[in-house]
Amino acid sequence: MNLTIVLSMTGGLGLFLYGMRIMSDSIEKVAGAKLRGILERLTTNRFTSIFVGMIFTAAIQSSSACTVMVVSFVNSGLMTLTQAAGVIFGANIGTTVTALLVSFKLEKVAPLILLLGVLIVMFCKKQKVSRWGDVIIGFGVLFMGLSTMSGAMAGMKDSPAVLHMFASLRSPFVAVILGAVLTAVIQSSSVTVSIMVLLANQGLLGLDIGLYIILGCNIGACTSAILASLNGKKDAKRAAAIHLIFNVIGTVIVFIIFLLDVHQIVGVLTAIAGNNMGRVVAYAHTSIKIFQVIIMMPFIKGIVRLTYLVVPGDDRKVGYRDSYQLKYIGETVLLNPATAVVEAVKELDRMGSLADENLNRAMNALITLDTEEIAEVREVEKNIDFLSHAITHYLVKINQTTLPIEDLKNIGALFHVVNDIERIGDHAENIADAAERRIETGVNFTKEAQRELGEMMNMVNTILRFSFEMFVKSTEEHVEDILHLEDAIDEKERELQQKHIERLSNNECSPEAGALYSDIVSGLERVADHAVNIAFSNSYGEG
Repeated sequence: MNLTIVLSMTGGLGLFLYGMRIMSDSIEKVAGAKLRGILERLTTNRFTSIFVGMIFTAAIQSSSACTVMVVSFVNSGLMTLTQAAGVIFGANIGTTVTALLVSFKLEKVAPLILLLGVLIVMFCKKQKVSRWGDVIIGFGVLFMGLSTMSGAMAGMKDSPAVLHMFASLRSPFVAVILGAVLTAVIQSSSVTVSIMVLLANQGLLGLDIGLYIILGCNIGACTSAILASLNGKKDAKRAAAIHLIFNVIGTVIVFIIFLLDVHQIVGVLTAIAGNNMGRVVAYAHTSIKIFQVIIMMPFIKGIVRLTYLVVPGDDRKVGYRDSYQLKYIGETVLLNPATAVVEAVKELDRMGSLADENLNRAMNALITLDTEEIAEVREVEKNIDFLSHAITHYLVKINQTTLPIEDLKNIGALFHVVNDIERIGDHAENIADAAERRIETGVNFTKEAQRELGEMMNMVNTILRFSFEMFVKSTEEHVEDILHLEDAIDEKERELQQKHIERLSNNECSPEAGALYSDIVSGLERVADHAVNIAFSNSYGEG
C-alpha cells in the first residue's frame, strides 16, 4: 500500500468526520430548540420515547449527540431515567441511518449537494435559511469524503499486505474488540460502520467477520455518553450506564446467535440486499439494532433498576438554602450547548424561589422583629448575590458556544431575568433593614397597617408564582392574571399610600413608622414590576 493511498484514505476520513460534524452542529443550531422541545414533551411512555429517540438521532445523524443530550436532561432533572432509557433505545436505531445512506452510494452526487449548500450560504441573507445551507454543505462534504475513501480503497485491493491483514482477521472476539476500540477512538459508530460499508463494497472485508465488528461498534459508541456523565450527578451516570448496559447485553445475545450460524444470517441479508455487499453491512447494522430494542424493550424498568447497582448511592441534595452552590450548572456539570439554556433556566428558577422565600422571611421579620430571621435574610441575600454572579458568568460562557438559533436569540433576556431576581432579593434585604430600624427605634405599626401589608404581600406572592411558572414553562396560561394583578397591585400601592397619609394626618402613627411603611409599600410594588419583567421575558427556545 503506497503513500498516495494512505493519504487519500486519511484525507477522505477527515472530510467524512468534518462533514458529519458540520451537519450535526448545524442541525442542532437551526432546529436544536425544537428537537429539544420534542424530547422533553413526547417521552411520556416507552413507545413514544423510543420513537422520538429514533427520529431525533436520524435527524441529527449522531447517536452520541442524542445520548449526551439525554444525559444532560437527566442531570438537570428534566427527564426521568425511564424516559431516558426509551430515548437511548431509539437512538440506537436512528444511528443506523448514516450507514444506510452510505450504502446507496450517494457520493456520486456529492459535488452537486455541496454546490447547492454553498449557493444557499452565499446568497441567502436569512440566518435560518443560511444555517440549512450549512447542513447541506456538511452533507456534501461527508459524501465527498466517502468518495475519496472509496477511491483509496479501490487501490487497496492490489496490496497483498492489506489483503493479508483482512484475511487474518478470523476471531469473532477480536473483531468485536476491534470494532469497540475503533468506535471509541472515532467517537461515532456511524463513521465506523460507514467505513465498513465501503470496505465491503470493495470486497476487502468478509461479511461474516464484519457482523462481529458491528457488534463491537455498539459498545464503543457508549464512550461519548460515559465521558459526558463523568462530571454529572449520579442519575446522569445512570443514564450513561443504561446506554452501556443495553449495548453490552444486546451484543452478548447477538454474539451468541451469530456463533450458532452466522453464515445463514449473512445469506439471508445478502438475498435481501440483492448481493450488494455494502448494503448487507448497512442492513445488518439496522437489523441488529432493531432486534436488540425489541428483545430488551420489556425490560426497560429492570435495566433502570440495574443502574442503581452499577452507580449506587444518592447525590447530596442542593436545596434552596444551600449557600454558594450551583445545582444545575457550574464546573461539575457537563456543558452541552443544546441544553445549556434549559439548565440556566432551571438554575434561575431555583434562584427565584430563594428570592421569593427570602422576601416572605423579611416581611415576617418586619412584623415579629425576630433578629434570627433578619440575620438569615442577610445570609440568604449573600447566596442570591453569589448565584447572580455565577449564572451571569455561565450565560456569558454559553453565549460564546454554538447555541441553537432560538436560544441565541433569547439568551439576552436571561441576563435581564438574573437582574430582576437579584433586585427582588435586594428588596427583601431592604425590608430586613426596616425591621432592624423598628427594633432600634421602637417604631410600631398599627394593626391596620400590618393587615394592609399582609394583603399586598399576598398579591405579590401570587404574581411571583404566576410569573415564574410562565417563565420556566414558557406558557401563556397566566398572562391575563398577571396583567390584572399588576394593575391591582399598582392601585393597591396608591390606595395604601393614601391611607398612610390619612393616618399621619390623624396622628394615628408616627412619622418614622409612616416613612418605613411608605418605603415597604413602594418596594413591594417594584417587586411586582420585576415579576412582570420575568413573566414576559423571551421564551428560552422551546419552540
